[in-house]
Amino acid sequence: MLQPQKLTKTVVDRLPSPVDKQQAIFRDSVLPGFGVRVTRAGQKSFIIEKRVKGKSCRVTLGKYPQMTAELARKEATIRLGELTQGVNLNETRRIERQRNDQERVTLGEVFDQYMLARKDLKPSTIKGYGYIMNNSFGDWKERPLLWVTKDRVVQRHLECGKKSHAQANYAMRLLRALFNFAMEQYETVEGESLLRENPVVRISRTRAWYKVKRRQTLIHAHQLPAWFEAVNGLSDTSHNAQSGIIRDYLLLILLTGLRRTEAATMKVSDVDLYRRTLTIQDPKNRERHELPLSEFLFDLLQRRLIETPNEYVFPGSGKAGHLVEAKRQVAHVIDQSGVTFALHDLRRTFATIAESLDIPAYALKRLLNHKMSNDVTAGYIVPDVERLRGPMEKITSFILRAANQPVVSNVVPIGEARQG
Repeated sequence: MLQPQKLTKTVVDRLPSPVDKQQAIFRDSVLPGFGVRVTRAGQKSFIIEKRVKGKSCRVTLGKYPQMTAELARKEATIRLGELTQGVNLNETRRIERQRNDQERVTLGEVFDQYMLARKDLKPSTIKGYGYIMNNSFGDWKERPLLWVTKDRVVQRHLECGKKSHAQANYAMRLLRALFNFAMEQYETVEGESLLRENPVVRISRTRAWYKVKRRQTLIHAHQLPAWFEAVNGLSDTSHNAQSGIIRDYLLLILLTGLRRTEAATMKVSDVDLYRRTLTIQDPKNRERHELPLSEFLFDLLQRRLIETPNEYVFPGSGKAGHLVEAKRQVAHVIDQSGVTFALHDLRRTFATIAESLDIPAYALKRLLNHKMSNDVTAGYIVPDVERLRGPMEKITSFILRAANQPVVSNVVPIGEARQG
């Protein structure tokens, strides 16, 4: 075994590799605690070691020859002094590495972690979030979270607003959620949040959110005859193979107020012709939604269940198996009727007509499957689908009469709706 000697370049160059063990330590004869570690593969590194608070502490200074013997001796003198003062350099380095790792966390990594944590998100929401990340923050995904400042947030909000005010607000709400998540998820080594403040807060404090008016479009009572005529004109031969399916799909949405995806993904097993009900198993608010069938809807769904070739009430020709797109048929109806509408306008029409018929507030909320979590009284009401049968038949009857369509109903005829 070599005796301690001053570690110069010449001495370090001659140090042999160990044969019977993974590494060997050669100590300096001049500076106690300074040495060279040599591995079996011949790699050499300068080290220092000293007891700190009763525990041995060994610190690597650098690899040889990238770090010269002379520079290593100067560095060792400084670091041994720190160890003498009780500073654990390994712990200090560990903390520094952790701090650097945390500060390098990117927006894209936070998004991925956020999506993993939010296990209850619906597929459509996941798709929407992904679209926003790629289109509004695609060039930010590889940026460290700390790079995203208030000024940059405000500027990006303005840039997105040039294309769409609604989408710009939506993007910033997602970004705000990501930062709120990161403030709880990522901490400094001292246990404090990595982020002091959510940078999106500036948009709120400066009242810079875009004012986006809620859509108020719907089909008015006087437009229903033309609309019904155009919709009924859709058949399996009038436009394409799916036109007849989409005819029934449009009528169902108008007469139930269902959201378009809820209606499109409804399965045969969700329709109970014996009880005359339909059920949406996984609606937007995650609360199972059961509706009674009016006479008109009963006939429509009875026919649809006989004709469907698969498990979906409204089958599609694509991989999903259910109806996905109705743009061409909607455009055809608009062209034939002169009534401009979007699918969600049908839900809005249903709700507006229901309100005009003085349908009780609780019944209307149940028909639309709106949450009543802040309503104490609603918490005591046990939902009963049969209580909705009268209101549903009432709404259907009014729509059919307004559209000059034959009405088959067990409900006593009602008066005209209030005129707004």
